[in-house]
Amino acid sequence: MTVKCVSNDRVAYQATTEAHWHQALKPQALIVIQRFGLHRSIAAHFGAIMVLMNTSTASFTPALGRLAVTVSVGFVVTQLDVTIVNIALANIGADLHASVAGLQWIVDAYALAFAALMLSAGALGDRFGARTLFAIGIALFALASLTCGMALNAGMLVAARALQGVGASAMLPNSLALLNQACRHDPKMRARAVGLWTAAGAISIAAGPVVGGILVSALGWRSIFYVNLPLCIAGLFATFAWIPPSPTQRPVAQRDKPSGIDLLGQVLAIVALTTFTGAIIEWRPLGLSHPVVAGGFALALIAAVALVVVEKRVASPMLPLSLFSKRTFSAAVLFGICVNLTYYGTVFVLSLFLQRVRGYTVLEAGLAFLPLTGGFLVSNVASGRAIGRYGARAPMIVGAITAALGYGLLHFVDGSTPLVALLVPFLLIPSGMGLAVPAMTTAVLASVEPKRAGTASAVLNTARQAGGAAGVAAYGALAGGGAAHIVSGLQTASAVSLTLLLIGAGLACVIHPEPHAE
Repeated sequence: MTVKCVSNDRVAYQATTEAHWHQALKPQALIVIQRFGLHRSIAAHFGAIMVLMNTSTASFTPALGRLAVTVSVGFVVTQLDVTIVNIALANIGADLHASVAGLQWIVDAYALAFAALMLSAGALGDRFGARTLFAIGIALFALASLTCGMALNAGMLVAARALQGVGASAMLPNSLALLNQACRHDPKMRARAVGLWTAAGAISIAAGPVVGGILVSALGWRSIFYVNLPLCIAGLFATFAWIPPSPTQRPVAQRDKPSGIDLLGQVLAIVALTTFTGAIIEWRPLGLSHPVVAGGFALALIAAVALVVVEKRVASPMLPLSLFSKRTFSAAVLFGICVNLTYYGTVFVLSLFLQRVRGYTVLEAGLAFLPLTGGFLVSNVASGRAIGRYGARAPMIVGAITAALGYGLLHFVDGSTPLVALLVPFLLIPSGMGLAVPAMTTAVLASVEPKRAGTASAVLNTARQAGGAAGVAAYGALAGGGAAHIVSGLQTASAVSLTLLLIGAGLACVIHPEPHAE
């Protein structure tokens, strides 16, 4: 494809996508979009990603393309659900008479189950087949989404959200394992597949605030959960139609006995992650000295130490500690913690800044984030080509430094800063992350043997979820109070983020220099 063709295609896609936005959005939403001057940038973002996907996937076989689309469904629903729920919390609270703490647990129950069970789901996927666990995850997510939509009270909704987290934990690591298995003989193709998988999640994050606002205003908050059902049903059918059985699957008679599963290790991992995440959640409202918080951290430490002891002694550990002897794997996991801690924490503070300091409505704040989330679209796909040519190290270093510059610019933001001044950091941060995250994921997958891909990706994503929870708690504490505290908290958080991303760039320097070295 020539440059001229790409340019013409991008113009055509932009015009078509812009027309679709004008037909789909309500007049109120269009007014807000036009107020921020985003009506053309939205179309440009989605048009660019369509062109890049067409170009990047030109050498995909039809079978691999179908598999990549299918596993991306899992990532899409897990990411879309987060942003849609945040938009709908006010309506949910009014309808179900939920307190602020109840609303917090509606959000956190999902993240808690998601983070705590990924290690178990990844290990089970390695043992019984990634396709099996991926399909179970989609089915559970669909059932949980239906239950969320039918919830009669806040307690029922919290329980259903936790079940959604269980489904998400089964989908995420095993979707990556399926990609790794399908592309294991072509490292460059694996890099492109991971880039497209990540881009699918970025698209869902970008669409979430707008789609959620439209659904809630038109059909009520229950519709944000029902929208998952057709996606999950289509994904489940496609899983069995388009994804072959995983190589690790064997006839039942030849499988290891269930007693060989590391149940004690799984329980200890769940306890450690659950108590740690719970303590992080309650740190801000209760204080570090509160028995629940202090006890949670203490129990998490005890469980973590016990987990290390158990995993050293069992014959088939759920968490092979030998993974951490690989410098690429260990550095990439620490890199992921830095990325998620800074991003989720900063987005949380920015949402407070836009709504409480700048006085934007929920829909206006969501649309203001579009440049931030939209920046992922192009950089995620471009990352695949960069990894294929230069390996994972260079994109991680460049991406971390680019995002660090974006965070550094946020340090100069105050209550009088115009929205247009946020555009540069809102583009630098996702552009850097979009370049670095697929490279980080590819580095992890390339550093382990294929049979451990599910476990490795589960460790990475568990660490990232824990880092995100810590970031929201810590940065939220910095921004507690009135408008002045939010501004100072944002400035402090940006300085911390700058430091952590530069540390991340240093960690990336120890990544294996060869592209996709096993």
